[in-house]
Amino acid sequence: MPNSNLAHETVWLDKSVFDDAESNYYTRLAGNATDSGVSEGVINKLQALEIENSDLRKTVNDLVGRLSKLETRVTSLETPGAKSATPAKAAAPKPAAKAAAKPADDDDDDVDLFGSDEEDEESKAVREKRLKEYGEKKSKKPGPIAKSSVILDVKPWDDETDMKELEKAVRSIQKDGLVWGVSKLMPVAYNVKKLQIVVVVEDDKVSIEELTEEIEAFEDFVQSVDIAAFNKI
Repeated sequence: MPNSNLAHETVWLDKSVFDDAESNYYTRLAGNATDSGVSEGVINKLQALEIENSDLRKTVNDLVGRLSKLETRVTSLETPGAKSATPAKAAAPKPAAKAAAKPADDDDDDVDLFGSDEEDEESKAVREKRLKEYGEKKSKKPGPIAKSSVILDVKPWDDETDMKELEKAVRSIQKDGLVWGVSKLMPVAYNVKKLQIVVVVEDDKVSIEELTEEIEAFEDFVQSVDIAAFNKI
């Protein structure tokens, strides 16, 4: 009977035994692989040490050769022949002795005892003159020109005022230090519009108060002039 045959099978009953055996087998394989990896690493390190040791030997031999050359050079400089050559060069400058051997009874009339004082006074006068010229030149140099940017609101009498003629009259004011800029019409009330215009002036040459009075002098067009904005440049 099939069921009776399966009853005598012990494979599934001993499954834990087979699992342990399989685990031990793979563990031994992993241990062998680890041992071989360590041995290869040790071999690589030994090879690197041998190369480094060879380079160190070359460096030491090079240093020994240079030291030997330095010893030879120092020995040659310390020989008696080298010592005798040095004083010969030091004894060369003797022209100063001729100047010291000048006869004591020479004529001293050519000696100007006050020459240095006169030169100092002269150089001092020249220096003071140059400083004075520099100061005058610097004082005459023009400084930065102060300018102002102003926005004027020019108001007409009513909505029947010809704004083109009003702007034409305003721009007809021309003077040194005055530059007219952009302009536009701004609504006020009851269809009345004002002229808003930009003007740049040099503060030393143009007075804003005088300029507004000149604009208000156009009585046929202008009712009043207000300063909307005032900025220093």
